Amino acid sequence: MKVLVFSPYYPPHTGGLETHSDEFNRYLSQKGIDIIVFAPRLPVTTPKKEILYGKVHVIRYPAFNVISNYPLPKFWNLEFWQQFFSLFQNDFDIVISRTRFFFSSFLALIYAKIQQKKLVHIEHGSDFVKLSSHLKTAIAKFYDYTFGWLVFRCADINISISEAVQKFVLTFDKRLSPVIYRGLDFDQIDAIDPDFEIRKQFPDKLIAATAARLYKWKGIENSINAIEKLPENIKSKIIFIIIGDGEDFSRLKKMSGNLIRMLGGLSREKTLAILKTSDIFIHSSLPGGGLSTSLLEAMYCQCAIIATPNEGADEVINNEKNGLLIAESTPEMIQTALTKLIENKELREELAQQAKQDVRDKFSWEKSIDSYLDILETIAK
Repeated sequence: MKVLVFSPYYPPHTGGLETHSDEFNRYLSQKGIDIIVFAPRLPVTTPKKEILYGKVHVIRYPAFNVISNYPLPKFWNLEFWQQFFSLFQNDFDIVISRTRFFFSSFLALIYAKIQQKKLVHIEHGSDFVKLSSHLKTAIAKFYDYTFGWLVFRCADINISISEAVQKFVLTFDKRLSPVIYRGLDFDQIDAIDPDFEIRKQFPDKLIAATAARLYKWKGIENSINAIEKLPENIKSKIIFIIIGDGEDFSRLKKMSGNLIRMLGGLSREKTLAILKTSDIFIHSSLPGGGLSTSLLEAMYCQCAIIATPNEGADEVINNEKNGLLIAESTPEMIQTALTKLIENKELREELAQQAKQDVRDKFSWEKSIDSYLDILETIAK
């Protein structure tokens, strides 16, 4: 079987979608599937073409971010059109797109319809995009109801990465959208050493962390406000590290006091190294994402979790068993949960240990790829 994947971003660009796509392709190729990935060349220093894992051929086209973390092809660049039309020289069995609000999914739809190929859409979002500007948010919602709607309705099947995503997909398309959870590459994570330098910088403090694309709907300002409002005797025990970049970076930076360290965008390896030395991970998201990769990785790295139900967190966090699940993203609720964990070392350790075990039990790529492969083989026939 030969598969063409249109990916909105691809490593070395960092993010949960990128790791999902990369690991999905790697494990699928191990089943004998030939894969071509068509993705933006962002960062611009990445190779135009490369072969990964023996069977994954990556073609990167010239692109730019029209807004932070939203890429578009450089349509005026002849190289883009040459690369795009070169795809028509191949005979693919399946075309795969990811996340309806990226233009790459609409591009996949155009290609699939012209070539009369089956389109499998994998959806990562569970709500309409919320950005810092009301105008940008309105434009994103308009896009969802037009181009996004077309992707959902014209795909031969929509696969959801969580139950939260499935509910959102059903508002556009009433056909069954099977839920297939992502896996984690446990061996890869285990091979990364903890970042002891971070620990040396704050030897007498608990490290709380978050890692995310910095959009408004990530709710990170609520975590900042929660920490700033902690009583002094509690506040003196903690430092909050924010890993990530995005349109909200400058605004959050202005809000941050002495207890906040904003590290910007880091490599996945560096991020995981920091999570391995962190005590607490704060998942403060509003509705939007499908299933947070950074949340799952923080659980596996044995952080004590504070999480809202959003981005699939209520599907993996069992309150007071493997984390603290708060009702919504507010400074008051985050503050209460933080205080509870800061003052109770035994609880932190128990939650963290159980979180790692639960992720290992549920998020296996071997099981997930078998589910994907069953669907791809059925669709191809």
